[in-house]
Amino acid sequence: MDALSDVLRVAHLTGGVFLHAEFFAPWCIATRVGPEHCAPGLGPALGPASHLIPYHYIIEGEFQIRVDGEDGADLTVGPGEVVLVPHNDLHLMGSDLSLTPVLGSDIIQPPKDGGLFSVRHGGNGEPTRMICGFLGCADAECNPVISTLPPLLRLNVEQGGAAEWIRSTFQYAAEEVAVGRPGSETVLAKLSELLFVEAVRRYAEALPEGQTGWLAGLREPYVARALALLHRDITRRWTVDDLGREVGLSRSALADRCIRLIGVPPMHYLANWRMQIAAQKLRSTSASLAQIAEIVGYDSEAAFSRAFKKAFGAAPATWRRSNG
Repeated sequence: MDALSDVLRVAHLTGGVFLHAEFFAPWCIATRVGPEHCAPGLGPALGPASHLIPYHYIIEGEFQIRVDGEDGADLTVGPGEVVLVPHNDLHLMGSDLSLTPVLGSDIIQPPKDGGLFSVRHGGNGEPTRMICGFLGCADAECNPVISTLPPLLRLNVEQGGAAEWIRSTFQYAAEEVAVGRPGSETVLAKLSELLFVEAVRRYAEALPEGQTGWLAGLREPYVARALALLHRDITRRWTVDDLGREVGLSRSALADRCIRLIGVPPMHYLANWRMQIAAQKLRSTSASLAQIAEIVGYDSEAAFSRAFKKAFGAAPATWRRSNG
């Protein structure tokens, strides 16, 4: 399994909770996803997600978007584009961001005859139509991909090799949901997960030279190979020497590259990743502590428990009761 797929798998992305929005210039709203947006009746359940990632798919028109407090970082997005807010920051959207914003949660309307919740807001000017949804994920602050994404992430579904099927499928699902056809929300939920993966891939491919971070590490051949090996076999008794031989570098050269790009030496990274896998198993399975210890490469439950408590500040059983 490649490292990016493994990290996104453990993030346990789940899409759902959709609404259809129509805005007419001039308009400006401030919005941030809260638990109330994921109540029953607002779309497919997001499950026990600890973090929400809102996104907006633009069907017609254009608007500006800015994360609150990020001066000079306005984006203009138009038809065929998706903009995601990876850290679920409060963000402004509108035809004119200098206007006094209204709260997005105050203008959501329930469906009249099935289908999506909706928003219709603004003046008498140019229209903007979009589908808004949310992705749920687990432990975003510890996830090496999600935690290093920018405040706003834009994907143009009209571009790239997968553009046509993404655009046509998303448009079809959005239209089907709008008329209340059963099952369409599930299609839209799954597609939103794929959109996020595609957005992350394209963001990683477009990173400039000299960029650091986990995704930048995937572009460096030796570090990428090391990450792939660690993710493929987390139970192996790895040493830096072993890993260096596998990728074709000395232990010091490999350690230096890992520290420069992903911020930690390879064995520290492996220890952290084992704890992320353990947390996911504790939250989403009924496996015993001994079984989880074996899954993540520990010889004993006691050794695993010590490592987990050091990483999370609580013993595994205690953490499971609070996060299950």
